[in-house]
Amino acid sequence: MTDLQPARGTHDLIGEDQRRFHRVVETARRVAATYGFDEWMTPIFEDTRVFARTLGETSDVVMKEMYSFDDRGGDSVTLRPEGTAGVCRALVSNGLTQSLPQKVFYAGPMFRYERPQKGRYRQFHQIGTELIGPAEPLADAEVIACGWNILQALGVAADTVLELNTLGDKDSRQAYRDALVAYFTDHRANLSDDSLTRLERNPMRILDSKDESDRRIVAGAPTIAPYLTDAARTFYDKLQEHLTRFQVPFRENPRIVRGLDYYGHTAFEFVTSRLGAQGTVMAGGRYDGLVAEMGGPATPAVGWAAGIERLSMLMDQAPAPPAPVAVVPIGEAAEAAAIGILQSLRAAGIRAEMAYRGNLRRRMERANRIGARAAIIIGDDDIAAGLAQVKNLASGTQEAIPFSDLPSRLT
Repeated sequence: MTDLQPARGTHDLIGEDQRRFHRVVETARRVAATYGFDEWMTPIFEDTRVFARTLGETSDVVMKEMYSFDDRGGDSVTLRPEGTAGVCRALVSNGLTQSLPQKVFYAGPMFRYERPQKGRYRQFHQIGTELIGPAEPLADAEVIACGWNILQALGVAADTVLELNTLGDKDSRQAYRDALVAYFTDHRANLSDDSLTRLERNPMRILDSKDESDRRIVAGAPTIAPYLTDAARTFYDKLQEHLTRFQVPFRENPRIVRGLDYYGHTAFEFVTSRLGAQGTVMAGGRYDGLVAEMGGPATPAVGWAAGIERLSMLMDQAPAPPAPVAVVPIGEAAEAAAIGILQSLRAAGIRAEMAYRGNLRRRMERANRIGARAAIIIGDDDIAAGLAQVKNLASGTQEAIPFSDLPSRLT
């Protein structure tokens, strides 16, 4: 069994990788809390309809990438490919549509069956925020500002650019779709098979095509700007004003789209050039129709999700593990006393370790090997005096400290 490896598209998080991962989640959780977001945890698998209904029956995710299966009771369940649908389902299931606004933060694994590559896995992890209830552009700006502050706190904001677009309101999108259908129909002979299907069902999704022939055609496609209603234009202008007040820099990108009907107005992506093809590290927008898709009332909402693995890769340095304190007993009686000292240090939040066996030299060698900042050396005479010899392993200095003072002196 020694040849067993992680399943394709999965990876172990150990050592530096885990410390990077932990830093992203804890930083995002801390910053989101300052904006008033509470953390929710939804199930890793849901009724398949939660995603098939909300992601679109003809989307690549639903058709090609979802991990769906029938359980032993014959029910179709799916490992979640993204976080927003589960949050909206939870909002409706728990009767929270009458208690708005709800500001939600989440973090956890997602699953998509796609070709693994740098920064893309079949089991990957995301952080995300959802602001459910407000319809004003100020809500969109605040959600984006929260994401920007998280990137700043991680030290990766300088490597990212916020790209912004509007999808307009329903009337804007309908007029824009008509224009896209007319444009792409004129070029249908050169469209890929996938884009021909999208032309019939959802022409805006052609703008997302990765096919090279499609990309050349998309380059000449109309943008939504000429088709915006006055109300949609006002919303977009207000959003940009608010972002400027939040001191969030941005550039407009009219090619950012979302293909499903419940998306509208704001669409945005934080992108980087440091990760090759996987350039989007955080993306989101307004989805005022999604809660209704779950059987709830029409409810405005806006949010974003970010890939933890991609953010981890952008961090220049991994956080160093906290340097422990090594407890080094000399003799059996000292070992019994050392256990009490270990626990008093741990109760004070200090990382403390003790080798299970070995003489003084071996235990000191282990203290150096684990990167300990100090060694607490205890012998029979020390027990009688109630003192421990504390050696600073960086400077080599040593002093006697009463057992009861060790936690406060080493914090």
